[in-house]
Amino acid sequence: MEPLTLPGNLESLTPVRDYVKAAAALAGLDKKVTYRLMLAVDEVATNVVVHGYEEAGLAGPMTISAEVDTSALVIILEDVGVEYDDSRRGTPDDLDKPIEEREIGGLGVFLAVEGVDEYKYKRVDGKNRRTFVIKRTAGG
Repeated sequence: MEPLTLPGNLESLTPVRDYVKAAAALAGLDKKVTYRLMLAVDEVATNVVVHGYEEAGLAGPMTISAEVDTSALVIILEDVGVEYDDSRRGTPDDLDKPIEEREIGGLGVFLAVEGVDEYKYKRVDGKNRRTFVIKRTAGG
């Protein structure tokens, strides 16, 4: 699929979701796997917009691309916002506590990336590159 470059703002989240859904259909993923992938990309893209751009007083693009081969669907999300490696956040260590006693933040990304087979972050040429991998299996 051709990459899609959009402004790094909340209005761009719908086209990002549509792109992921189209890529999942192209890869032949089933509805459950497609939903998990859309959730992961949506959560991370929302964080890029809110934390990487808006809270930092920055503006910039967000580019999403997809690669499909016989073994996997790979979604790559790139931005030029604040550098932040959300893949290193780890498992929240307060999951067994009541919600009012938990630290704020991190749970959305944790839950989202648990739904994909691989999630990687890398800073490349001044850009944040987040890679989501869904392994293709027979039947989606």
